[in-house]
Formats: sequence, structure tokens, C-alpha cells
Amino acid sequence: MSDLTTLESLLEMGFDRNRAERAVASTGNQGIEQAMDWLMEHENDPDIDEPYKPPVLEAPDDEQEPSLGDASGVASGEGSQIGDADKKFMTEEEKLQQVKRLEELMRVKQAERRERERAEELEKEKQRRKQGQELQQIRSKIQDDDMKKLAELRQREKMEDKMARQRVKEKIARDREERARKFGGEGTSSTSSVQPSPVSPTSQGPPPTKKEYDESRIQVRLLDGSTITAVFKAQEPLAAVRVYVQVNGNTPEGQDFTLLSPYPRHVYTDLDMEKPLKELGLVPSAVLVVTKK
Repeated sequence: MSDLTTLESLLEMGFDRNRAERAVASTGNQGIEQAMDWLMEHENDPDIDEPYKPPVLEAPDDEQEPSLGDASGVASGEGSQIGDADKKFMTEEEKLQQVKRLEELMRVKQAERRERERAEELEKEKQRRKQGQELQQIRSKIQDDDMKKLAELRQREKMEDKMARQRVKEKIARDREERARKFGGEGTSSTSSVQPSPVSPTSQGPPPTKKEYDESRIQVRLLDGSTITAVFKAQEPLAAVRVYVQVNGNTPEGQDFTLLSPYPRHVYTDLDMEKPLKELGLVPSAVLVVTKK
């Protein structure tokens, strides 16, 4: 089949002349299938619709070689004669059948191209999903690292709080031991140094003075009904009793509570916590009750 026949076939199929001429020339007149493949691959080229100008090649001795795929449909030498012969002996029915075959071939080519594009789109979608999964894994790892850091921070804070409670507990224990030693020593020395003196029935002295107490024995009734007892300095604030209850009592962690005196009933406020036991009338002994706040 000559250039003219290939070009004519493309024109019969509805292709623009500029595109048909460019396809025939670009494929080297290798056949209609190659020309259609070229058109489908280059249909979006910016110069696809520009008039095709075949290159002019100079032959030795100033002789011009016949150009391949003349855009005007004019061929030189035997190619033109063969093209004229093909065109002369091709009837209209044969021409119509050839066009139908070429249209069917075009539909097959288009279907193959759509299938290829669909496969490429599926591959792109797989790549996007893979990238999305990798990104999600990275985000999950970052979130897990943040959760681990937060858990370590909370554990450290909990340990520090536990150590602080332990220090307060040890301090209260040392203070209690010190008060017990002091209280026991004073009791022994006072009993050994006091000597009974005869009282004259006729002697009259000044009225006895009120004894000053520097310690207070506090009994605390807890939420479950049990009691704890401790000795505190008369000048210690009520807050010391609250801390002692918080450390040595069975109050649930995080449970806020307050103290009250049953007889006469009096609920101690935050301001009372800074007042000494002596000022609150809790010397030399008192009973306090723990209640939920």
C-alpha cells in the first residue's frame, strides 16, 4: 500500500489532513496500524494540527531524492505510479470495506489504549495507598512515642509524690518519737522530784494557778469508724493533725476531707488550719471526727 493509499485511508476515517500527513511521514510509511498508533500517542502534541512540511534533503550532484510521504499527496517516480495503480483498481466497495476494517482496527487500538491507561491508573492508586499506609504507620509510631513519654512522665510524677509522702511520714514519725521521749522524760523527772509535803490544816495559801499544757493528745475518728491517736505540740497548727490523718489514716487517695469537733459541734475551715491547737481549745486533749468534704 503506498503513501497515498495510507493517507487516503486516514482521511476516510475522519482524521484531519495535517494529522494524517504528519503520521504517514513520521512512521516512514510503514502501514496504517503504525500511523494510527502514532496518532493516538501524539494526539496531544502542541504542533499536531500545524501544516506538515516535509524535510528537503539534497542528494549528490545536485539531484533531489524523492521525499517520503508528500503532504500534498504528490509522489515521485514509481511510488506515485504504484499509488495511482492502487487507486485505479480499488472499487468503491473495496474502499468502503477497507475503511470499515481500519475503523475496527482503530476501535481495537483505542480499547487497548484505554485498558493500558486503566492499568496505569490502578498502579498509581496502589502507589497512593501504599504511601498512605506508610504515612499512617509513621503517624501511629509518633503517637505511640508520645504516649510512652506521657506514661513515663506520669510514672515519674507518681514516684516523686510517693517519695514526698514518705518524707512527710518519716518526719511525723520522728516528731512523734521526739515528743514521746520528751513526754516520758518529763514524766519520770517530775515523779521522782516531787516529794509529798505535809499540809497544815490551819495554813492557808494562794489559790492554785491554772496549769499550762504544752502538748495535746488528739484522738481522731476516721471514716470507717476506727480511731488513731497522737500527741502534738500545743502551738502546732491544726494543719499538722490533718497531715497526720492524711498519711496514717485509711482515707482513699484523692478523697478530700475536713475535721470537726463533736462536742460542741464545730467544723474547722481552711482558716482554722493555720491556728494553733491551743487557740482552738484542743489542749490538753480533744476528739476530732473526719468527714467527707
